Amino acid sequence: MPVSTAGTAYDLAGPKGAPVVVLIHGLGLTRQSTWAEIAPVLAKSFRVLSYDLYGHGETALPEARPSLSALSEQLISLMDELAIAQAALVGFSLGGMINRRVAMDHPARVTGLGIFNSPHERGAKAQARVEQQARDAGTGGPGATLEAALERWLTPEFRAQEAGRVVQIRGVIMANAPQNYAAHRRVLAEGVVELIRPEPMIAKPALIITCENDSGSTPAMSRAMGEEIHGAEVIIVPGLRHMGLIEKPEAFTKPLMGFLARNAI
Repeated sequence: MPVSTAGTAYDLAGPKGAPVVVLIHGLGLTRQSTWAEIAPVLAKSFRVLSYDLYGHGETALPEARPSLSALSEQLISLMDELAIAQAALVGFSLGGMINRRVAMDHPARVTGLGIFNSPHERGAKAQARVEQQARDAGTGGPGATLEAALERWLTPEFRAQEAGRVVQIRGVIMANAPQNYAAHRRVLAEGVVELIRPEPMIAKPALIITCENDSGSTPAMSRAMGEEIHGAEVIIVPGLRHMGLIEKPEAFTKPLMGFLARNAI
């Protein structure tokens, strides 16, 4: 397992010299648990970099409290070390916030964005409520709200038919250090406000996908996000919830491959 000098664990696969696609996972997850079925498909045509966020999976804990900008710089540092000048950035949930922050801070490094099940403007009251919930749950670690979260993230059919997969997801999340999980949850809650109506507008090709029944990254949020990124494509996957890309990865891989081909990435 390769690890950067800053302690970031990563995988790099696919043909050398091909355009690079970076995969960024979400809160509490890892590169393998999120992209295990999607990365090999992409790696047939692209150089695919996946990595673990600070304190997740096999990556070292952060030296300071994480922020959206710090998570952006984690990726830029890794790209620098691997001599990757530009890449398409594909992020799930918190990862879809990180890639937008990178596009705002380092536009020359980004060739395109895939933003999957990622939150956007919640409204003032809802934003305050989500931030307070993140603070209140901070001391309980990932287990404090996990069972309710799994119900929001996965359909009843998947939870019943794929009980082994649910156990695996639960185990990945429970392996997180409580303080680090809480700190990243606050980034997920609070960092959205940095991304609303960016000035200047993000002007990179973007594919925005969420699921019909994702209560935290709603279709309305994705459509609003699409209006704030020049020329963005928005797709709503029917029936699924927040972890639709784990339940039905082909619903994401197929449009992503088409998006990358259309934009010559």
